Amino acid sequence: MGYVSAVPVPQPRARAASAPDSAGSRRSLGAGLLLGAAGATVVLLASGQKWAEGTAAVGGGTLPLTADGQDVTGLPAALAVVGLAALVAVFAVRGGGRTIVAGLLALSGLGAGLSSYAGASDSAALDEKAARTTGNTSATIDALSHTAWPYVTAVGGLLILLAGLLALRYGSRWPAMSGRYERDGTPRPRKAAPAAPDPDRPEDLWKALDRGEDPTREA
Repeated sequence: MGYVSAVPVPQPRARAASAPDSAGSRRSLGAGLLLGAAGATVVLLASGQKWAEGTAAVGGGTLPLTADGQDVTGLPAALAVVGLAALVAVFAVRGGGRTIVAGLLALSGLGAGLSSYAGASDSAALDEKAARTTGNTSATIDALSHTAWPYVTAVGGLLILLAGLLALRYGSRWPAMSGRYERDGTPRPRKAAPAAPDPDRPEDLWKALDRGEDPTREA
């Protein structure tokens, strides 16, 4: 009759099952960071480019005028900055706070995209510039045309939106900032004072001298 062990044999399935989940979390984390940072960069750069151009009548001639994204609307760039801050804050909070910040990240991207798309057909910025340049408040822009930069800015907003959606879906699995840097108000233990040197031990006397203490002084 053989000996039967009562010790259960560990099953490797649990570890194998957790490995894909960990890999998926790392992939979603990397994708979220890449999309958010790339989207904010695209929005900030593209919103500073020329969005519209046209001509204004001045005397007997015409004056060419242009408007960049900041002239048309400053909302996409402002929301891109908010999105960057939210992207960093995702890792500073946990639980419900992380969900709120992830939602703010998604809304920042959505707002940047929609405002950029709306600015692709805007003419008010150039009309205002024409009125200031010519001194005629009723002046308008002729031969108005728009560039592709508003749509590039909208794509950047879409990338921020995707980063926010990833944070909403997988953010609960992402790591947070280490708690060792957080102070919980607990007083730190004080270091014990060094023991008085033993006159019968020369090494203690030398250590006291290295610390700048007088080994002949009594405690």
